[in-house]
Amino acid sequence: MENLACLQSVVENLVSSHSPFHVVANLEKDLLLRGYLALKEGNEWNLEEGKGYFVKRNDSSIIAFRLPKESAGLCFHIAASHSDSPSFKIKPNPLTLSGGFALLQTEPYGGGIYHTWMDRPLSFAGRILYSDQSGIHSKLADIDQDLLVIPSVCIHFERDVNEGKKFNPAVDMVPVFGSAEEGLDFDAFLKAKAGLSDEQMLLSHDLFLYVREKPHFVGWNSQYLLSPREDDLSSAYSSFYGFLHSENNSTIPMFCCFDNEEVGSLTRQGARSTFLKDVVARICGFYQVDKEEICPRSFLLSIDNGHAKHPNHPELSSAGSDIRLNKGIMVKFNANQSYTSDGLSSALIRYLARKERLNLQDFTNRSDLRGGSTLGNLSNGEISFLSADIGLPQLAMHSCNELLGALDVEDMGDLCRSFYSTDFSIEEGDVRFKN
Repeated sequence: MENLACLQSVVENLVSSHSPFHVVANLEKDLLLRGYLALKEGNEWNLEEGKGYFVKRNDSSIIAFRLPKESAGLCFHIAASHSDSPSFKIKPNPLTLSGGFALLQTEPYGGGIYHTWMDRPLSFAGRILYSDQSGIHSKLADIDQDLLVIPSVCIHFERDVNEGKKFNPAVDMVPVFGSAEEGLDFDAFLKAKAGLSDEQMLLSHDLFLYVREKPHFVGWNSQYLLSPREDDLSSAYSSFYGFLHSENNSTIPMFCCFDNEEVGSLTRQGARSTFLKDVVARICGFYQVDKEEICPRSFLLSIDNGHAKHPNHPELSSAGSDIRLNKGIMVKFNANQSYTSDGLSSALIRYLARKERLNLQDFTNRSDLRGGSTLGNLSNGEISFLSADIGLPQLAMHSCNELLGALDVEDMGDLCRSFYSTDFSIEEGDVRFKN
């Protein structure tokens, strides 16, 4: 896997992206290193043409953009992904005792495959909220140790465990924190690990379990990437790589990474919030143009991983949808509009792929199986763009470890770079290229 810069960047970021808050912190760090300027929603924006900016919401969603030096025929080129992954969130006052063990009470976040989290080292990460004399503040937290485990029940007590056991998250998925010692205090443990002083009072937290495994290349030729949180961080970081390495033109390139996609996006930092609409409106105000004029000329790439054909269960895939790993990015279609790709929007993706000599694969669900939905059709409820849904093919989606093709990651970076670098706009149902 040498000389694949996008892939290497994605793998490096996956290692340290244990919560949506850490994802956004990683993105912010890279943007600052490249000279992008931080904006705050509650402040006045003193924008300048030719510069790049970013703004966060809740520290778990982020939008970055660059402003062109010319303002004629402005339009947005937007790629959107999400920062969250299925996990288990630690409850307030989580510590309970049972059979000499200290347990941490959690609840599922998103639709994970529960049993994959069992019998392996776990920890937790996210943010803590604390107070001092100046106010209430947030701080990243990531407990870098093999801290927790969710033990399975032995087969001698559950003889039918291999015959389709149903896991109860309130019973089967409660992690062991350690031995039940007298005076054990979770808040005191967390405060010490987070490095808070005696004068700083721990108030609350948003903490998520994560598996301790790091990304691995697997297969006889090492062309598959096995890693936690590939959905959707592999697409988020590869599209971000394309954004950072794209060429400036007369368009407004914009990178979005939203939180809470796995739980419906109906939060103030989710794709169904006003976050994107608010940022677009402020940019339009800077150029003194109406967003109703710019948005119809613009394009949104909704980027979320999708399903490859499973080698052990090919019957679960549509007969005409032979999605393979390392055979190209997938374009997603659904007649009921769970995905936004249509004839016009997919034609643009095909054009860009052919220009870059990249492979594409067309994905549809079996007609008798209901698939998922993702960012594009959700964000269009607040602000509408012509849109296409694309993603990296993968296996084991929503397992604690997922599998995708390493070469597809590089292709995603190349496609997004081309998307941002190509000077085009949507005009009366056509795509018009600018020279």
